[in-house]
Amino acid sequence: MRWKSTALALTFVAALAGCNDTLDSFDPASVSNKVEHPLPSKILAEMKAKGMDRNSPIAIRILKEEGVLEIWKAKTNGRFDKIKEYEICAWSGRLGPKMKEGDRQAPEGFYPLSPHHLNPNSKYYLAINTGFPNRYDQSNGRNGTNLMIHGACSSSGCYSMTDAQILEIYAFARDAFKGGQQTIQLQAFPFRMTAENMARHRHSQHYPFWEMLKVGYDNFEVTKRPPEVAICDKKYVFNQQAADGKTLSATAACPPMSTPPALQAALASYNAAYSKDYAKALKKYDGKIWYDPTEAERKALVANQRKGHDLAYAPTGSALKAGKLLKIEDAANQSRPVASATAAIERLAVQPAGAPQAPASAAAQVPTAATQATPPQSTATAAPATAAPAPASPAGQTVAVPVPQPNPLAAPVAPVETAETKKKPFWKIWQSQ
Repeated sequence: MRWKSTALALTFVAALAGCNDTLDSFDPASVSNKVEHPLPSKILAEMKAKGMDRNSPIAIRILKEEGVLEIWKAKTNGRFDKIKEYEICAWSGRLGPKMKEGDRQAPEGFYPLSPHHLNPNSKYYLAINTGFPNRYDQSNGRNGTNLMIHGACSSSGCYSMTDAQILEIYAFARDAFKGGQQTIQLQAFPFRMTAENMARHRHSQHYPFWEMLKVGYDNFEVTKRPPEVAICDKKYVFNQQAADGKTLSATAACPPMSTPPALQAALASYNAAYSKDYAKALKKYDGKIWYDPTEAERKALVANQRKGHDLAYAPTGSALKAGKLLKIEDAANQSRPVASATAAIERLAVQPAGAPQAPASAAAQVPTAATQATPPQSTATAAPATAAPAPASPAGQTVAVPVPQPNPLAAPVAPVETAETKKKPFWKIWQSQ
């Protein structure tokens, strides 16, 4: 029976390791040339099966609450598909964007990565700089330095992986740059921006910011191509072209913009399904509030699970597992008396949302033909409203987003920071592929 107990113990340790997955079946320290270390043959075979060239463009997507980093790669038909998913070993802070140096927050937003963001000499094995702060961050007074995706499973505002994981992530980026990709888009989200999750987090003080990010999230979900990102009026705008070729400035008002009607049907279908799901989720979470755990609470949960086990890494734990859904009246009675549910919400580091807020939509930032004289309205500043179907133009036509570059294999994915650069139109009629 002793061998059974030993086997069970080893299985338990492996499960608790979390981010210490099968990648760690070898010692990364034994790799003679980590900068040029090739991707495993299994991944290369999966690429071939999915119709991906080894050096085709990639996009990186981070989902904080789920604790996941995804690698998306372009197929020969121009669409991106997920090729690999990694469990993030450690990230610090809580859900929400990074505001200032020293707040231990890992950044959220859209960041363009170029070859100079790769650091082969990192003291954390290998590293990729996130590019924080970008022009959006800078225009909003946010600051911080050395925010990385790196190895060593240790974070102070970074997204930290195991050494074996960063070895592969670095290789994906290296190969894409070798293939001619000029910038890799890093999309860092607080969570999967589904109707369920948006409704669950609707009381957060960060909700307006997340609504704005969701516009880009929706673009990617619908097109399966990284959205073209620019900054104006201190806001993100996605897949927009300014009238008369005007350039965009991060701090100046957004000029009149236009979008092609190519994705109207696809986006209308997406938003219709989202609106139904959001309305259903609002009923599910009526009178409830999600408590987002602190970093210390996430670590405590991991420490409790791994008692008696000496693991190689120290993961910071899952925000989903450590968080909890509370009744607002119960939250009001926890810890110390408060006067109202509003006070309970404020104590939980969120703010009251008032009436249920409308689901974020990729169409919400896009001006119609009748309203091009005014800047596109960001969901970050939209007034709260009840759940509603996708926004429509005065003529009753659903507003759509334009399609990004039609083929990232023929032309590198456009840099995120293109506000000061005059560009050619980037859309073509969208067709299902």
